[in-house]
Order: sequence, then C-alpha cells, then structure tokens
Amino acid sequence: MFAHRPDLRRIARALSVIIAFAAVAATDVRAQTDYPQRPVRMVVPFAPGGASDFVGRIMQARMSEVLGQQVVIDNRTGAAGNIGVEVAARASPDGYTALLGNIGTMAINPGLYLKFPVKPTTDLIAISQVVDVPGSLVVHPSLPVNTVKELIDYIKAHQGQLNFGSPGTGSANQLEMESFMRATGTKMTHIPYKGGAGPAAIALLGNEVQLMFVTLSSSITFVKQGRLRALGIVAPKRVAAIADVPTMAEAGFPSMTVGSWQGVFVPKGTPQPIVNKLFKVVTTVMDDANVKKRLADGGVETVLSKSPEAFSEFVKAENARWGKVISDAGIKPE
Repeated sequence: MFAHRPDLRRIARALSVIIAFAAVAATDVRAQTDYPQRPVRMVVPFAPGGASDFVGRIMQARMSEVLGQQVVIDNRTGAAGNIGVEVAARASPDGYTALLGNIGTMAINPGLYLKFPVKPTTDLIAISQVVDVPGSLVVHPSLPVNTVKELIDYIKAHQGQLNFGSPGTGSANQLEMESFMRATGTKMTHIPYKGGAGPAAIALLGNEVQLMFVTLSSSITFVKQGRLRALGIVAPKRVAAIADVPTMAEAGFPSMTVGSWQGVFVPKGTPQPIVNKLFKVVTTVMDDANVKKRLADGGVETVLSKSPEAFSEFVKAENARWGKVISDAGIKPE
C-alpha cells in the first residue's frame, strides 16, 4: 500500500494546481462580468482642441454614464499620433485602456512609418467606428472655378503653377490630393504645414496656397463667409449645411466617399466578453440623440460598425488603400 503513496502525492499536487487554476479563472470571469470596476482611460493621440479630442470629449460624458464608471481622456501627443497609439497598445489588456484612433494613426501611419514597433491591425483590437468627419475640396476665391471639372481644366492649363496645402507630409489631406492628381493627370506643388489643419487653412485664406483637401469642420465657417469656395465633399452623401456642394463621387470620383474616420480600439489580448461589452456601450453612446446633435453641430457624422469584426476588416482595407497611395506617390516621413 505504501508503494502507491507517491502516486497519491502526485494526484494531490495535480488537484491543487487544478483548483488554483479554477480559482483564477473564476476570478477572471467575475472581473469580466463586473467590468468596469474603476475608471476607464481613453487615449486620444492628439492635442486638446483637435477633431479627435472634440469627438472624444463629446463621447466621454455619455460613455461614463453607460459604463457606470468615469471615462478619463488622456491626450498623448507627438509623432503624428504614434506615441498615443503605442501607449494604448502597450497597456494592460484588461479593458481599462481604450484608444480613439483615426484614419491617420490606424491606416496611414502604418504605411508611412514602416519601422514603428506597433502594428495597429495586429497589436490592437478594433471595437467600432464612431464617426466620419467629411472632407472638403476647397479653393481660394481668386481661382476662377466653381466646379471640380473647371478646377481640373484650370490646373491642366497651369501645370505645376498652383500650390496645395496640407497639415504635413503623409497626412490624409496630402494623400487625398496625391490621389486626385494621379486620377486627373494634373501636377501641383505640395506645401506642408505643421500643427494640424489650422495653419494650412490660414495659408489658404491668405492665398499662400490655392487649394487643399481639409475636414469640413475646419472649412465650413470660411465657406459660409465666402472666404473659401467648396467644390466637393468627401462623404457618401451631401452635407445639409451646404447642400448645394456635390460629393466628390458626384463629381466623378467614386472612391472618394470616406472622410477622416475615427474609431475605438483596445489592446490585443483584451478578453472577448469585454470587447463585446465595449461594442454595445459604444453603440449605445453613439446612438444617443444628444451626442449625435453635438457632433453634427461640429460637422461630424456618426457612423457605427456592424460588429468589431466588420470594423477590423474595414481598418485592414483602409491600410491597404492608403499603403498603395503612399507607395505610388513615393511619400517618405519627414
């Protein structure tokens, strides 16, 4: 009988390990079920006052209500948004850190900063798109054009003589214009500015540059004042505030229907129950009438994904789309 005691000891040790794992698993399940139990941080990879911060702070109050815990905005600026993305990707995958990523950080930067250690499509889990900020093709009023076709004809008659502005090399604004030039066989000089769309818009107002693609929220006031002229809207449909301006698709550019989208992400490894809960929370928040109104007043359209998987596929497609534009145009980071 004593010969079997070592086997009994091994069985006892195995049972203790199983019990320990079961206890940890039970604790993990309870933590996910009771999530969240403390404030949730939302990393915004841009400075206060910009489009991402605007969206994040409108989401913040309602999201805090729905979650039952305070949502804290954490602005982590620098390196074209890459610093904030890395902060979020390296955070503990427990649902207490989320990222408000956008077209630049999640779809353009991966094709521009090839050595950047974080890969948005693999190091972060896509939860849902939340908004699309329509873009606008605007020109200085001194240009004798009123339609996209007239603009193309004018540029061709003055090849290489016009300047277009952007918030910087590799920005969505520049890439949109690069696509436009390739599609139309036109040539212009790129003048990059730093500090967001503001400096580039000011340069356009002063006729330092003659045209640019810029978010509608940054141009609509000047368009209404007659200080800029809008020729096209980068969005699936016209914008009610300037309903007489056609979409770029209507003007003959069917691929230009997606503006500066933004969406919510969490670190890779975040448990699926938390991912599912955050998707439901985000859907509830963005369906709120007050949230929609406040966003619309700022020229921002609410857009929700059908599922985290659908948003993930969208982000992958956007990476492929903008990666090709960057490669074809030979754009390198500054």
